[in-house]
Amino acid sequence: MFGDRGTAGDINLRAMLDRAPRSPMAGCAFHDMRERLRKVGLRPTRQRLMLGWLLFAKGHRHVSAEMLYEEATRAKAAVSLATVYNTLHQFTEAGLLKQLALDGTKSYFDTNVTDHHHYFIEDEQVLVDIPPGELDVRVVPNVPAHFELRDVEVIVRVRRRDRLALARASGEA
Repeated sequence: MFGDRGTAGDINLRAMLDRAPRSPMAGCAFHDMRERLRKVGLRPTRQRLMLGWLLFAKGHRHVSAEMLYEEATRAKAAVSLATVYNTLHQFTEAGLLKQLALDGTKSYFDTNVTDHHHYFIEDEQVLVDIPPGELDVRVVPNVPAHFELRDVEVIVRVRRRDRLALARASGEA
């Protein structure tokens, strides 16, 4: 299945999709993605299958639309950035992804839709899951009347310490 390579060793997803079995076949990545999309009410179009395979084949991770678009381009998937955005939002509405908006300017999409919290490493623009049990949120404010609590997400922003400052503080500089 991974013998289809484009230039520079990229996986040619279009060729793989064209040959993907149309009959049920447990364990086939494209069949599994097709079934996953159908289960949440999304039609398994070629673009959704390609992007879904790229998103979920690597396990739990955090991606922006731009990151996924770059991966799709390297994999020779013929999709526009707008299609990537639309697909990510459709997957989110269907419950396949969780959207994490940072600063109102950048969104990341998390393939792990269970309740969990994140570190945001500011100088690298990277989200990392906080291990279970590391953050305890027991008390939340009362929800205003006519509302219900949907979710509590904590994003802890961190940045690397300045190495020179660290050296001075430890007496090495």
